[in-house]
Amino acid sequence: MHVAWKTVTYRSVALMILAAFALLGLGMRLAFPQFTEGSIQAADNLASKVLERVAGMAPAAGGGASTAQQAHFTALDGTVRVKKSSSNSFISADYNVPLEKGDVVQTGSEGMAKVVFNDGTSYTVRQDSLIVIEENSANDQQQTNVAVAVSTGTVDLSTSTYSQGSKSQVIVAGATASLAPESAAQVHNDPKADQHEILLKKGTGEVTRNGETVRLANWEKVSFQAKEPRMEKARETGPPVPISPANMMPIFFSGESTKDVEFSWTPMANAVGYRLRISRNPYFSSTLVDKRVNTADVRVTSLGEGAYYWVVQSDDAAGKESVESEKNRFTIIPKGKQTEAIDLELDPFIQHGPVIEVTGKTQVGARVMVNGREVPMISPDGTFHYFTPPLSPGESVITVTAQTAQGGVNTQQKKIIIQ
Repeated sequence: MHVAWKTVTYRSVALMILAAFALLGLGMRLAFPQFTEGSIQAADNLASKVLERVAGMAPAAGGGASTAQQAHFTALDGTVRVKKSSSNSFISADYNVPLEKGDVVQTGSEGMAKVVFNDGTSYTVRQDSLIVIEENSANDQQQTNVAVAVSTGTVDLSTSTYSQGSKSQVIVAGATASLAPESAAQVHNDPKADQHEILLKKGTGEVTRNGETVRLANWEKVSFQAKEPRMEKARETGPPVPISPANMMPIFFSGESTKDVEFSWTPMANAVGYRLRISRNPYFSSTLVDKRVNTADVRVTSLGEGAYYWVVQSDDAAGKESVESEKNRFTIIPKGKQTEAIDLELDPFIQHGPVIEVTGKTQVGARVMVNGREVPMISPDGTFHYFTPPLSPGESVITVTAQTAQGGVNTQQKKIIIQ
């Protein structure tokens, strides 16, 4: 018996089937040309519609839909109220109250608030002021859009490093100021007196109103009145930079009921004098010291225990006063018997891009500062949670200080790298 067979591969079978279909198609094309042409066209149209539908479901490149975001309070002092866009009444401001598009923030005669947006832009709302959050969104390209209207009062704002194509704007009486990254400005709006001003402290920006656009650089200001068609541009004198006491600095004393404190600041080239003011509150509604001196340093005597704020201004030969410097806060603390370091435990830092999340635990009743900024909320058991402002690329040092009213202090530092 002889058995024989022939091996056929799957590839050969597939090629034979394709050849058969090709011959069948060629025959149909020759026998029924119109029918074949119509069938091919219908199949092509069907494929095009399917591809268009699939393409339409995906967002266009660079034009993704915007997503609403929330802002948050990082500092509150005195009377601060919030009116949500979905409500007709004001409620007391709280660190847990998120701020969204359409919300209104109002400060009283002795109230201040600091609002920070997701792009790093911060607004310090001074006393007797009212702002409206006009826009706060981001798209799928990580481009952010923040806009705040200052209805009345004075607001200090600063922008962080945000992605190209993002916008940070402030609106005042029909004028819109657009600020570049790493810029700072002060906005004043007094509708009753018809005084409207935008002062750029640092960086660059431009102000647009009634078709007119004015570009601003460091310490340049635009001002206008409602009935005036054009804006007036002027240059302001920059203030000195406070040096000592540094911001959030503790000053200890013992054996006496008061303390003498040395104040110093950077000298200004065209200054003929300086004005130093010290207050117990950050809004300077009342002052303990209002002193004019001819040098860039002065000793102030007999300051008692507690927290203080100080600012300095310079005077030129024409008698024109500069704008205020940054407000520095320091605390005079009596040094008790407990001079040893207090408890301070830090968890590993968590990095969110240029922002560092700091968590830890300290002694009950202690205050905590991170890089000179006070942590606004500390739990009753001493645990704390804090997000730093966006940091610059490169190596940075995070300094965490805890202190008690009895004089106990503990400071820890850690280096981090921002890519």
